[in-house]
Amino acid sequence: MSPLRGAIRVLIARGSGLRGVHASALAQRGGIRFVVTHSREGLQSITRAVLAFCVLLVVGGLICGCTAGSLSQAEQQSLAEAAAAPTRLEPGDKIRITVFGEDKLSGDYQLDQSGRVSLPLAGTVEARGLTQTELEEALARKFRSEYLKNPKVTVTITTLRPFYIVGEVEKPGEYPYKSGLNVLTAIATAGGPTYRASRSTVQIQRHGETGMREYPVSVTVPILPGDVIRIPERYF
Repeated sequence: MSPLRGAIRVLIARGSGLRGVHASALAQRGGIRFVVTHSREGLQSITRAVLAFCVLLVVGGLICGCTAGSLSQAEQQSLAEAAAAPTRLEPGDKIRITVFGEDKLSGDYQLDQSGRVSLPLAGTVEARGLTQTELEEALARKFRSEYLKNPKVTVTITTLRPFYIVGEVEKPGEYPYKSGLNVLTAIATAGGPTYRASRSTVQIQRHGETGMREYPVSVTVPILPGDVIRIPERYF
């Protein structure tokens, strides 16, 4: 039990012993006791308890908002590096391969579920985990060893894996990835937050991770291809 919730229960439970309660009816619902009174002293005591309860809610909300999802300097640097790093190809990504002077080898391709692309004459090529430059070099070696003397290969990424956003947004679903996307622009793409949405934290599952992690709602948190974003409901 959190300290805030424990304090709230203590405050409300004290209502059962308030002075001046001549006619009281106690009910237990969801762990909270309700007090009904008809005396002035009883009403004043209940009013004080309710005010204290509201103060606890406000203070608790401020504490949660200040601490939830905060990132260390090292974590912020790691996120910045991840956003700036060259994109590595994964299954589902679409690319355009251009081999200068070889129209039959040029064209648009999509990485299959195993992360490979099938090219005419060259056969199947492993592309998963490679950057554009690395795939260009791999294709050039493939063509040079079997077909061409000095191949000039260019790889262009045409479509990256989409990102997914669920939870407290107006239009949850799958959306195309765009370079430079961050948490705020991703939420805006999904129609913005609902009135119940947390304004301080989001949860993100990155590619290769097995669970979600909490991040602050900030432009400094990048969204990467294939990310799954969950917008939680706020507590207060």
